[in-house]
Amino acid sequence: MLQVVLDTNAVLSSVSRRSPYRIILDKLFDGEYDIFITNDILLEYEEKITQNFDTETATSIVDAMSLLDNIHKTAVYFNFQLIERDPDDNKFVDCAFASNAHYLVTNDKHFNILKSVDFPKINLIRIEDFKVLLESLSESGF
Repeated sequence: MLQVVLDTNAVLSSVSRRSPYRIILDKLFDGEYDIFITNDILLEYEEKITQNFDTETATSIVDAMSLLDNIHKTAVYFNFQLIERDPDDNKFVDCAFASNAHYLVTNDKHFNILKSVDFPKINLIRIEDFKVLLESLSESGF
């Protein structure tokens, strides 16, 4: 099964039912891929969804995520501190490394520094490309 870490911007872009990226949350809730999170990541999801939508939406999404079998809480033992411009983003990198995720899904340019890092190798995928990947997996029957 596909294993990913979703940056907060990937979650935010898929919350609205009218979003072209709604497939990201829909496929997650359908159990079609696995995501890896830490408590800090989950708290950030809740905070940012509340700021951009409302408390009820944030609570509903975070509570639903907490119940899913394809959401995996991950213990992070290494803090690489690779993103200096926005140190708060490092929690996603460290989670992706700790979980051996196939992809870290983000449109945040701060993560581009990872393309020049030999270790740890974190595969980045843009939200648009992840949407296409999910669509192709659905079409192929995965």
